[in-house]
Amino acid sequence: MSDQSSDTILLSHGSGGKLSHQLVEDVIASRFSNPILNALEDSARLNVGGACLAFTTDSYVVRPPVFPGGDIGRLAVCGTVNDLAVTGAKPLYLSCGLIIEEGFPLSLLETLLGSMQQAAREAEVQVVTGDTKVVEKGNADRIFVNTAGIGLLPGDRDFSVGRIQPKDAILISGTLGDHGVAVLSEREGFGFASSLRSDCAPLNGLVESLVAACDRHGDRPSLVHFMRDPTRGGVASTLNEIAKATRLGVEIEESKIPVSGPVRGVCELLGLDPLYIANEGKLLVVVDAGYAEEAVEILRAHPLGADAARIGNVTDHHPGLVSLRTLVGGSRIVEMLVGDQLPRIC
Repeated sequence: MSDQSSDTILLSHGSGGKLSHQLVEDVIASRFSNPILNALEDSARLNVGGACLAFTTDSYVVRPPVFPGGDIGRLAVCGTVNDLAVTGAKPLYLSCGLIIEEGFPLSLLETLLGSMQQAAREAEVQVVTGDTKVVEKGNADRIFVNTAGIGLLPGDRDFSVGRIQPKDAILISGTLGDHGVAVLSEREGFGFASSLRSDCAPLNGLVESLVAACDRHGDRPSLVHFMRDPTRGGVASTLNEIAKATRLGVEIEESKIPVSGPVRGVCELLGLDPLYIANEGKLLVVVDAGYAEEAVEILRAHPLGADAARIGNVTDHHPGLVSLRTLVGGSRIVEMLVGDQLPRIC
């Protein structure tokens, strides 16, 4: 790890960028090394009694806990459901762990739990276990939520990074940066456009629509090679993870990347890059190049994929790097951030 981070934990260690990866890989995962963990996928793939299960966990520390388009309760359910769904699993069961600071309004807790309940209904999952702790005032930031999830994974589904090949197409299901910019606007009281809303949503229905259409082709292996929900660190971090893991290159086109007008305006005003901003209801998909056009149309037919687009491709050129072709025809390398543009947004 770098000298900057050798002695203490920084906020940047939770950003999803370089320091996050160093912390997870060098300090945490190395202590528990095993074949399941070492895959470092969004969900662990478990074979139990003849069944294949996906298992994941995540903690949510967003500030403020309520923001345009959602709150920490909805975020916790959607985030865990999505980590299961992008493996190809059918999400089934969740846990709910709450760490609540003394003095937290009971009415707000009920609102957050109501949001969790509604999101679970949308995703067709059940919350089946949990835990609650209350800590002294000043020992937490209002409320933290942990959710774990279990899903059933058909044995022939494999959307791991190892299936990515040169010439594969890279798709995104919609506009970038909506969640991060909505949270930032609410936190700082900027009073930006009222149309700024988080994209927080369960993606399992969108995933199933894409996979089911692919399965109808009767092709094995699937034409869908990889899926990920680009949360912390945004699309840029996900693409860098792909390039690093496959030792292939990634090329994307700025003109093809969908960003809403309000989000683009905020990013230009504050000097932010939408590629690095967290999303909580977007699906990044890598598919066989010959299937790209049809896959985009399938995504667009779903309410959560109306703005889907093909944004680039995988290449055997410049291995391990992500390259962006700019609007003016130039090219630049998209690196993984060391820190985070927007801390505490998921």
